[in-house]
Amino acid sequence: MSRYNRTLKPLARELRKNSTLSEVLLWNRLKGRQLKGYRFSMQRPIDNYIVDFYCSKLKLAIEIDGMTHDYKLEKDAERQMLLESFGVNFLRFQDRDIKQNLEGVLIAIENWIDENEAGADSTTPAPP
Repeated sequence: MSRYNRTLKPLARELRKNSTLSEVLLWNRLKGRQLKGYRFSMQRPIDNYIVDFYCSKLKLAIEIDGMTHDYKLEKDAERQMLLESFGVNFLRFQDRDIKQNLEGVLIAIENWIDENEAGADSTTPAPP
């Protein structure tokens, strides 16, 4: 997925600089191909939106939903449906799950990868 609104790059950069604790905790475990050798990016623009984490090889977006998402559930669902129409897959986790059960979140992501990586690009990811 290479389609994105270039005007979102400065906002994505600003979001990376002002990450939440949950984003930092998860990013520390995703960056540098630590998770099954896949490359993830943080605050990635896709179309007219920015997703928290994205792996282009898997077409996987990972979103962390905190209290602010409670007030925009309908907008989040609409955004997700549009991005899914581009072939993007979503995993969503609650902010508290990242803080209280990071290992469980990582296992859930690994399980998703195990079940779905056959559909990813046929090239093998770099070893961790």
